[in-house]
Amino acid sequence: MERNLALELVRVTEAAALAAARENGRGDEMAPERLASEAIGNALSSLALVQGTIVVGDPQQREGDVLATGSHIGSGGEVVDIAVDPLEGGVSCALGGPNAMSVTALADEGGFLRSPPHTYMEKVATIGAAAGAVDLDNSPAENLKNLAEVCGCYVGDLTVVILDRPRHDDLIDTVRAAGARVKLIPHGDVSAAMAAARKGSGVDLLMGTGGASQGILSAAALKCMGGFMQCRFVPRSPADKDALYEFGIRDAGRKLGLEEMAGGNIMFAATGVTDGEYLKGVKFFKGGAVTHSVVMRSASKTVRLLETHHRFDRAPDY
Repeated sequence: MERNLALELVRVTEAAALAAARENGRGDEMAPERLASEAIGNALSSLALVQGTIVVGDPQQREGDVLATGSHIGSGGEVVDIAVDPLEGGVSCALGGPNAMSVTALADEGGFLRSPPHTYMEKVATIGAAAGAVDLDNSPAENLKNLAEVCGCYVGDLTVVILDRPRHDDLIDTVRAAGARVKLIPHGDVSAAMAAARKGSGVDLLMGTGGASQGILSAAALKCMGGFMQCRFVPRSPADKDALYEFGIRDAGRKLGLEEMAGGNIMFAATGVTDGEYLKGVKFFKGGAVTHSVVMRSASKTVRLLETHHRFDRAPDY
């Protein structure tokens, strides 16, 4: 993929973030997601350098949506796989909470794992140096002990980020009993996985179960960053098992590494909507706004953090 596509891709996530941020804290749980989806769909369709299939679609998708899994975007340029989450953490955005951001990634054709929407994955993510030491087959206590050795610190120095869900109650108790700190987040495990892979972020490890779409997007980001991640599907019903089988996933319990979820050349962009683990959110001022984004390429392992000042040619609609 061409390097000059990077800034074009980040304009896609900026458009979605600016649209969704208008509804930050206004209490309408559907509005931010709807506006982000419209903005990102329009922006993706205008990309002249690529055409492709949406392999990882909007997690809130409905049949016939522009951003639904299997939809085609563009009519010219390089053929790619597209993964998108117009607004990870839509409810959090509506309620004025943290970790909402817009995410888009591109891969060489066939690069992204095909999986059915609305399925779940068990995940573990951290710095790349922990590969071989941290593993989904280990107990949480073993992973914490091994990661502490890799980092040259005590288990008590580690912070584990976990989605605040009832399904994680036992995991939270286990991590605390091992001596590590727990940071609970309401939404945003893509942002949390990225933070876990970045030294000095204040987060050392992501653990728990979340959406498969977010798992694949996280894998795309961590491949570019040189991080470590493992996932495996967690079917919640016979219908989930059937859906996975239809997508060619015969062994749902098999561990998946970064290359299996995001193979080949990857380009990743994200823009914060509200302040999160990795990016700051949109800040409006009279006549404009400031966005904070990241754009990354796996080929060069380049990570660019962008602060963009936008000027509006019309009065804000609030």
